[in-house]
Amino acid sequence: MDTALADRLAAVDDRIRDAARAADRDVAGITRIVVTKFHPAALVEDLYALGVRHVGENRQQELTAKRAELAGIPDLTWHFIGQAQTNKARLVRAGADAVHSVDRARIADALHNAAPARDVLDVLVQVNLTDDPGRGGVAPEAVDELATHVAALDSLRLRGVMAVAPLDEQPARAFERLRRCADAVRAVVPDADWISAGMTGDFPEAIAMGATHLRIGSAITGPRPPRD
Repeated sequence: MDTALADRLAAVDDRIRDAARAADRDVAGITRIVVTKFHPAALVEDLYALGVRHVGENRQQELTAKRAELAGIPDLTWHFIGQAQTNKARLVRAGADAVHSVDRARIADALHNAAPARDVLDVLVQVNLTDDPGRGGVAPEAVDELATHVAALDSLRLRGVMAVAPLDEQPARAFERLRRCADAVRAVVPDADWISAGMTGDFPEAIAMGATHLRIGSAITGPRPPRD
């Protein structure tokens, strides 16, 4: 077992507990997702041995390949957190247990139309917290409209919102806006209480603003391996 990996995981979990305590929150209400982008499936096996049960992937190809390679591992939840494309919706749906990046009606429709019989997929509305309309995510003022559209698709279960904090703003301010978007989604679907926010550099601020799901990569996995 990679002792450095175990040490990094323990250190991050300590920081999560400290941030939850500072925010007067129960750490049991916070799910830590380990993002394994560009790392081999063997790392996921090592993480599983350390107790990790939630992993995240940004790219459909990696999600598909790793899930197939690790199909024999029980109780492992796969989160797709990258930008979804309509032409890959079927493969994303086949590989993911939750999709965090539904940012327009066409993506929601594509995921819905790819549904196997009687299967329900957890999804989150991705919110763009920047002033750049080219970034992934729906504008905050359109969150309720998209949430209403998603809620009408019976093969999708709307669980909440997701966002990435802008680089040029204090994370706490951005996550406060996300929390207001989460309120708008709950006005449509009252039990859609997930807030997917916070990465390696800003997860304590996300916890303070109510994040329920953290997406943490390099602080746990270490540097990404070189790509060919």
